[in-house]
Amino acid sequence: MAYDEELAYRIRALLATECRVEEKPMFGGLAFLIQGNMVVAGGQDDIMVRVPPEQTADLLEYPHTEPVVMSGREIRGWLRVCEDGIASDRQLSRWVAIGADYARKLPPK
Repeated sequence: MAYDEELAYRIRALLATECRVEEKPMFGGLAFLIQGNMVVAGGQDDIMVRVPPEQTADLLEYPHTEPVVMSGREIRGWLRVCEDGIASDRQLSRWVAIGADYARKLPPK
């Protein structure tokens, strides 16, 4: 599995106060889940974030974001944020908070 250990450490630190956080290898990276719902997956130099589907288009207006595409289809409710969009702790914190807020609102798995 190829993911950035430093990025995983940064995400782990941001989620340290959450209850029931799990880490699982997924999507070629390391996914972080709250109550069984994915918050974010750290890759080699980017992250994939779960967001409220109705906010996908608005959040894509942030720099360094793009839709997640699987099997040739854009997946609403998921964003990819490249390295330049998560370089600072403040930038990464924003995306982890968005993903965590949404995951907490979903029914536990």
